[in-house]
Amino acid sequence: MVSRTSTLLLSFGISQFGDFVYLVTINVYLYQLTGSAAAVAGLWIIGPLASLFMKFWAGSVIDRVDVRRWLIGTDAIRALLVALIPLISTLPLIYLTLFGLALVKAFFESAAISYLTQIVPENSRKSFNAYRSLITSSAFLIGPALAGLLLLVATPGVAIWINAVSFLVSGLLLLTLPSVPRAASTPKLQVGDLATDWRTVSRFSRTNRFVCLIYILGILSMSLALAMDAQEVVFLQTVVGLTTTDYGLLISITGIGSVLGGLTVARFANRLSLKALLVSGYLFVALGYLLYATADSFLMVTVGFLLLGFFNTFSGTGFLTFYQNNVPHDLIGRFTSLYGLGQSLVQILFILVIGFTGDVLPLRFSIIVAAVLLAGLSVVLIVSVLRSNKEAFFREDQTTKQIS
Repeated sequence: MVSRTSTLLLSFGISQFGDFVYLVTINVYLYQLTGSAAAVAGLWIIGPLASLFMKFWAGSVIDRVDVRRWLIGTDAIRALLVALIPLISTLPLIYLTLFGLALVKAFFESAAISYLTQIVPENSRKSFNAYRSLITSSAFLIGPALAGLLLLVATPGVAIWINAVSFLVSGLLLLTLPSVPRAASTPKLQVGDLATDWRTVSRFSRTNRFVCLIYILGILSMSLALAMDAQEVVFLQTVVGLTTTDYGLLISITGIGSVLGGLTVARFANRLSLKALLVSGYLFVALGYLLYATADSFLMVTVGFLLLGFFNTFSGTGFLTFYQNNVPHDLIGRFTSLYGLGQSLVQILFILVIGFTGDVLPLRFSIIVAAVLLAGLSVVLIVSVLRSNKEAFFREDQTTKQIS
């Protein structure tokens, strides 16, 4: 009999592969439709804007509903919206549809964290998160290749319709899993509850400062990394002097490193403590970015990217498992969404700052400063994790928390 966690991984995996196939096919479809690079570039603005709008209130809904039903509903809506895209010929309507898709995806991501936190046993979370990271890495490698194959044998429209089917399959798999209904005492969302939820998260943050410190350090590190990644192509080709072929090879190497990292964490999940995952992950990811920022050869960049690919799984698995274990399951939707709102704002700020300074200052200087800041944040996080009086936050046999 297939276990719940295996079914959940399969559902999320199909959805993840669908996301990467969609990413490639929609770019090709939009460019064929408009012939405009600017129109394609507009796709990258839609996601952050939708995320800002959705995360403002999504958590308040997630913590009050049967999350599984909403996950199934979002998969169905995504399938419908994706299926409509090839039938639309006007750019404004396509953008409107894509914005709707981005909204639903942002909700799905927050709801998925809440659902898996409640359905996956605490002693299985590290292994589950490692396998989920492994699936994401595999989707990163295989998804675009699969999209390319579909585009060779079919039109972009047909490829998009096949992608829509993947979301339906993901939702059907979720139908076989149990519901996690809201408690009978949980009131329905009312006008004014958003402010109350903000205060609830704020109160939790004040009384659980260590948990929030680690979480904030983690999302700041991720935001800096994303900002550096946004300048990756320009930096490697204009500063380091690599070719487009070199860059494609580096991306493949990073993906392979991520797959190997995911396999390692999944295989040794019971032997690797949360502290070991966090310390080794953030240490070597920081080292990888420092090597990348100071690289002057293909070999040096390759070593940096291998470290990033392999140890990103360690840091990501440790970070996700840590806050799943320390944030009450009936608050995690609001916690993730509201802090995610701040994360989105910080990401946009960092991307703009590094992009702007890269125009007025040498780009290598901007990347090195960002890498040093990332290393500084990682050191603070590692020192905080290793404090002997914080052992209770890293126990993996504690009972599931719930707010009163």
